[in-house]
Amino acid sequence: MFTKYKRRRQLSKVKPGDGSALPRYRLWQLFSRSLFALELAAPSGRHLFAVDVRHGRDSSSSKRPAALYRDGRQVHVANLPVTFPVPGGVIEVATSLYGVKRMHYVGDDGREQVLSPHPRSAEGLRARFDRRFPRTSAVIGAVGLVVLLVGLAVTLSVAVEQITRIEVVAAHLGTFTSPVQLPGWAQFALPAAGALAAVDRALRLKSTWMAD
Repeated sequence: MFTKYKRRRQLSKVKPGDGSALPRYRLWQLFSRSLFALELAAPSGRHLFAVDVRHGRDSSSSKRPAALYRDGRQVHVANLPVTFPVPGGVIEVATSLYGVKRMHYVGDDGREQVLSPHPRSAEGLRARFDRRFPRTSAVIGAVGLVVLLVGLAVTLSVAVEQITRIEVVAAHLGTFTSPVQLPGWAQFALPAAGALAAVDRALRLKSTWMAD
């Protein structure tokens, strides 16, 4: 029930496009633009759909942050998150602070497929690295996950300590002293490492609630 309501609400965000051509992907757009594509069959034949996401835009921008193109022409625009209607299903698009977290085609039968990133985009370069160096890529992913878990544990520990310092809470539950006391350099290094880990997971479309 909630899923159907969420899909209807996101479909309602979709507005008609202006028919303009899909702009070429430029090197300097590496961190400001994501571009994904998927070929789908329709009664009129096979069509190439592309989703263009501009990370520097939001709902207050004059141009929408997400656009759907069919065979190189803009057919829909929307604010994020959004669900674009396409032949045989929908394309669900969502972003986080660190990049794209969902770019999936969901068929009417429930089948899901991740769209292919543009080879020159940050997501495309990360995917190519994963194909060429799968073991190294797996190690990077595992280390990133550990960093996120450690960061979460430290954050929760510090948060509990701060809460129990409130007089009313301390009077009923006592106080808690975090067992983790980070040196000064680590207080800056851990968040920075966590941000890098979150970006890496976003580039692989494996964002988690920890990263968000």
